[in-house]
Amino acid sequence: MNSGVLPPIRVRQLGRVDYRPTWQAMNDFSAARNGDTPDELWCCEHPPTYTLGQAGKPEHRLHDNGIALIQIDRGGQITYHGPGQVVIYLLVDLNRRHLKVKDFVWRIEQAIIDLLAEHGLVSRRVDGAPGVYVDRNDGTVAKIAALGLRIRRGCSTHGLSLNVDMDLLPFSAINPCGYAGMAVTQTRDLGLALQPADAAAALAGELVKQLEKA
Repeated sequence: MNSGVLPPIRVRQLGRVDYRPTWQAMNDFSAARNGDTPDELWCCEHPPTYTLGQAGKPEHRLHDNGIALIQIDRGGQITYHGPGQVVIYLLVDLNRRHLKVKDFVWRIEQAIIDLLAEHGLVSRRVDGAPGVYVDRNDGTVAKIAALGLRIRRGCSTHGLSLNVDMDLLPFSAINPCGYAGMAVTQTRDLGLALQPADAAAALAGELVKQLEKA
């Protein structure tokens, strides 16, 4: 950009959308962007869908329960998307924001941690396992948010998913993010009175704060 001033981040609320056309739209956006294109956050939900990262292992799907599996171009293993889960895609020019991938991931995780903290829920990172986790009363750790990104020419596609108010049963048919026996949880089961649309708007605000930090 000639002015050196970054355009404001645009937040789009897409509602409930099918996975494949949304993935294609992300790729189209990324291919067409230039140095003046504003970064965007796309907030949505998906119908029941499994996605498997480009280096993902099919054996992490433990059995076929009739839910479609889509092989995609992000990093990471298998995960599940479904109604009641907040998905936010981050279409961000990391180079323009002087962000390294590790810092970018940290800021995404921190946005989720800060959102949950505002509602009285303590969450944390787990070394070597991107995402956000909570410690349960029985001493186990459960995943509440997942991350999966693709960085090409310094720009990101894909993003995060936060479990809010959904049917968690489809997670039992996979090794979530490639971890056998990984427990998953959601804000509803932890006593947070959050609706998916409200959580998406609030989390997008936290992401904007993190991305606009120097």
